[in-house]
Amino acid sequence: MIVDGANVVKELLNSGVRVDKIIAEKSTNKEILQIMDIANRQGVPVQVVEKKDLERIAKTKTQGVVAFIPNFKYCEVRDIMLEAERKGEKPFIVILDGIEDPHNLGAIIRTCECAGVHGVIIPENRACEVNATVFRTSAGAISNMNVCRVVNLTRTIDELKEQGVWVYAMEAGSKRIYDADFTYPTAIVVGSEGKGVSRLVKEHSDEILSLDMFGHVNSLN
Repeated sequence: MIVDGANVVKELLNSGVRVDKIIAEKSTNKEILQIMDIANRQGVPVQVVEKKDLERIAKTKTQGVVAFIPNFKYCEVRDIMLEAERKGEKPFIVILDGIEDPHNLGAIIRTCECAGVHGVIIPENRACEVNATVFRTSAGAISNMNVCRVVNLTRTIDELKEQGVWVYAMEAGSKRIYDADFTYPTAIVVGSEGKGVSRLVKEHSDEILSLDMFGHVNSLN
């Protein structure tokens, strides 16, 4: 997988994610030179090329540097639970029910990482997978986030509930999120761009919540 963007590449190098190679354009840009220095110190091969050659390799306009990394490695649900246990915290999980736009997925993962979420669960079918666009949009946050990909969301929700996790599905016009009790292990379900949370997923959730919207759009997604 090729990931471009100076901030993303730097975050990858600093996060411990395996980076197979860095290709950078000939430049005196301090940030690019810093990335090259970090890569050299970590023993990551660095290749310097002309800008036009870099864009040909990346097949897009870049910020002057790209990283070659293995395809994203998904975790298991138990890894998310263990992450919470390791931190001495109650599990905080976000479940995405059919997010199809990689920009949305990346932005959500970035928000989750900032909010202290222990892991994100996505379905295998009819949903975006983790790709280079997700890496770029998350600004590298995905390097520090557990992402689990499951075959059946409702079955996964039932398994979480058996482990004491309270599952909230988000839908407009329901109980306000500010009135919910989040002192228990919690999973929040966010629906797809077009259809929201599916009927079956709502039926398997413990409660339906909504987030007050004061602007002119009816959704954050």
